[in-house]
Amino acid sequence: MNVRLDEIDRKILAALQEDASLSLDEIARRVGSSKTPVWNRIRRLKEAGVILRQTAILDPEALGLEACFFVLVRTSEHEPDWQRKFLSAVRARPEVLEAHRLAGDIDYILKVRVANARAYDAFYQALISEVKIHNVTALLSMEEIKATTILAV
Repeated sequence: MNVRLDEIDRKILAALQEDASLSLDEIARRVGSSKTPVWNRIRRLKEAGVILRQTAILDPEALGLEACFFVLVRTSEHEPDWQRKFLSAVRARPEVLEAHRLAGDIDYILKVRVANARAYDAFYQALISEVKIHNVTALLSMEEIKATTILAV
């Protein structure tokens, strides 16, 4: 879906991405408008599916989730039943922050947040008990260089 955004829409989106808890008054001040038009624009952006949801971003390390693994999954199975089972298993695991189906040698990549290597192994054991996987490679992130949820608008 492609939505036409003007400069004020873009400023509103930038402000909300920076801090979704901003008051309408503060957003209006930042974009040079008044509260009611800003509220109407936000409502329109939500209805159009541009704003999917508003949420809080938590510090994983503060919650004891110090290990981030990127899990590369290769499968020899490509039937719809296998895919449904795999996607269901991945979606049900709270440790999986992101999952992508890829083009190329790797079929899927998962971003997994856990407390430590033992917790990753428990995740891995649970996943392979639910669905047959040909090959799994886990890469431990040593340092997060950049992480953002802010899209260029």
